[in-house]
This record gives sequence, structure tokens and C-alpha cells, in this order.
Amino acid sequence: MRNQGHSWEETRDRISEEITTGRLAPDARLPSEPELCLLYGTRRHSLRKALAALVSEGKLRVEHGRGTFVERAPLLNYVIGSRTRFHENLMSQGLTASGETLAEMTIPASKRVASALGIEPEAKVFARSWRGFANDLPISIGWAYHDTTRFPDLPERRRELSSITKVYHSYGIIDYRRLRTTVFTRLASESEASMLMLRAGQSVLVVQKVDADLDGRPIGFSEAVWAGDRVQFTFETDQPTVLTTERDNDV
Repeated sequence: MRNQGHSWEETRDRISEEITTGRLAPDARLPSEPELCLLYGTRRHSLRKALAALVSEGKLRVEHGRGTFVERAPLLNYVIGSRTRFHENLMSQGLTASGETLAEMTIPASKRVASALGIEPEAKVFARSWRGFANDLPISIGWAYHDTTRFPDLPERRRELSSITKVYHSYGIIDYRRLRTTVFTRLASESEASMLMLRAGQSVLVVQKVDADLDGRPIGFSEAVWAGDRVQFTFETDQPTVLTTERDNDV
């Protein structure tokens, strides 16, 4: 019996996986149909059905007269104000927020960390590395630091409770605010690009922040690396305005 090739579902899943892992980069133009049929071992009818499904899922786009391109990931508008919460930011845009702990350790505070937390250099701090996701797509990785004297069993409470806000509540900190935010760009390292599913040499946004209790006393310092093509930051004033997300080709 003549080999009919891979089904359209198998072809769709293979192309989708290559988009997710970054092997097919955002805005990349797909090869011609005959080339794709050879590449994925499928017939033209199955290929067209797979491509149509990926277009409907928002993973591909068709530009008439030019070809089929990999769609860029939706741009997250991350709002930074006096009260900035990761889960609330994503939930307000209909996205599912999740995260994973990569490492936990107790270390001496560097001068930079100590200055941010208002403690002595070399004082012990809890350091936690994490990776954050929006709809299972990695968008950030980073480190957070807390004074062990003020938060003596923070790692245990962090594992028990679902958010840092609840952890702070357990220490009697009912509310907290963003004290300072610094944002700059640089090229992603090889490991950062791999963990964020970015292309080698792609830029990332680095966000350093200090949170403080309502008395203005620093309670946490963190530095996160964000996927620059998936996130834009909006800094709110006392009277926030509604902003839509922007892409490079809209400006």
C-alpha cells in the first residue's frame, strides 16, 4: 500500500512544537509547500489542513503575495505601579500565570543586594531563583533576595503558601508597595536564551525592583530577565490611563 505520509494532526503538532521551542523563530517565513511536504513527510492536502489549523490558533499568519509566517507571541502589557503583582497582571489580561523555583540558598549579601535591602554587606539573605510563565510560555527568569533576620523561615513559608503576598501577610505585612524600579536592556546569555526560548543574541529586558512595607522599609529585592519580544512595561502614575500594547511595526 502506498505510504500516505504523516496525518495533518501529526504535521500540525510537529510544526507547533518547532514554534514553541524557537526552532521556527517569530516572523520567520515558512518554506514553500513542496519543501514543507518533504520536510515533514506529509502530503499537500494534509499540510494545508495543518497550516490552516495553526493559523486559526494564532501561531501562523498568511500574508497574501508573500507567504506564511510564524506569528509573534502575544505581547503582554505588564503594568508597574505602586502595587505590582505578577499573577494579577496576567489574570487581568486573560492569561494564566504560573512559576517554578529553580534554586534556593542562603548566601552573604553582596554590596548591591545589601544596599537595596538596607542591611549590612555580607549579612545573610535568602536567595531564590525562579522562572515565570504566561499560558505555559516562559516570559521571565530571575533572583529574589530577602533578609534572613526579618524573614527567618521564608523558604518554608514560600513553599507552603501560593504567593509572596501571602508570605508577607504571614509575617504581619498586610500590604507593600514598589519602592523603586530600574529597567535596562542587554543581550541574553546562552542559558537565558535557552530557558526563555529565545534566539541566540536576542535582547532581554532586565528589571530590578525593591519592594517596601507601608513604612517605606525595604522587604525584598529582585532582578528579573524578561523576554523582550513578549512583554512591554507600562509605568502607572497616580491616575492610570488605559494603554494598548504596541508592536515595533505599529510605531
